[in-house]
Amino acid sequence: MMNLDNKISNKTTLFGYIGEHAGVSRFSAVLNKLFKEGSVDAMMIPMNIREDDLYFTVSNMKKSHVNGAVISSEYVADIPDIMDDMSTIARRSGMCDIVYKEGESLRGDIFSVRVLTEHLKDLYASKIAIIGTNHYAKAFSFLACGFNVSYYNDDLEELMAFTQAVDLSSADINRVASGMCVDLSDFDVVLDFSEFNSFSMIEKLAKYNIDMKNSKEFSALKQRASELGAEYRGYDDLIEQLAAKAYQLIK
Repeated sequence: MMNLDNKISNKTTLFGYIGEHAGVSRFSAVLNKLFKEGSVDAMMIPMNIREDDLYFTVSNMKKSHVNGAVISSEYVADIPDIMDDMSTIARRSGMCDIVYKEGESLRGDIFSVRVLTEHLKDLYASKIAIIGTNHYAKAFSFLACGFNVSYYNDDLEELMAFTQAVDLSSADINRVASGMCVDLSDFDVVLDFSEFNSFSMIEKLAKYNIDMKNSKEFSALKQRASELGAEYRGYDDLIEQLAAKAYQLIK
């Protein structure tokens, strides 16, 4: 049983929460509460890591007492290069958001996008608009069975290459770019996985508008949702669901 005063013994399973601003995130506190309530002798340790120190920190996990780590959204695309092994979906999407130490090797996997798909099911969402072609977009596309998905990007050639990479033979692809007038109100959810600095071209958003950026990252979707009076949810709004999934995986 985990000590009520949060003491760590030599039998405690330690996991890190790695992010640039990990210490101000609620993730570790929420997960540690679940460990305590479940009498699980494990602890999540927030680790504020700068980008320059990320490779050193993660690679040296092999020789540390830490059994793995959850990776904050800003670093998930940097982790695959450090892994010795990865799940198929992590390898194909080019991102890892959870790392397990197995002997003296590190294995990467994805769990946050699975949480996102379950969240969309809880919202009874069916029609999804995805903006962008990054690693999150790839991972979601591999898990999007059951959703009616339309894809948006400023570069149609890049979008075509993306649909081929995720094995979509007849995808609904659309251009969204500055100077256009775009209405996304017909969708249940807009997922922004892009690097857009502004969504001024979007005149109407969906009922729910979501990206996986934490509160310390700039979100063009959050800004536009505020301007249009639409609902926005980011990574920090999914902390409870993310922590619950991490609890299942770690315990």
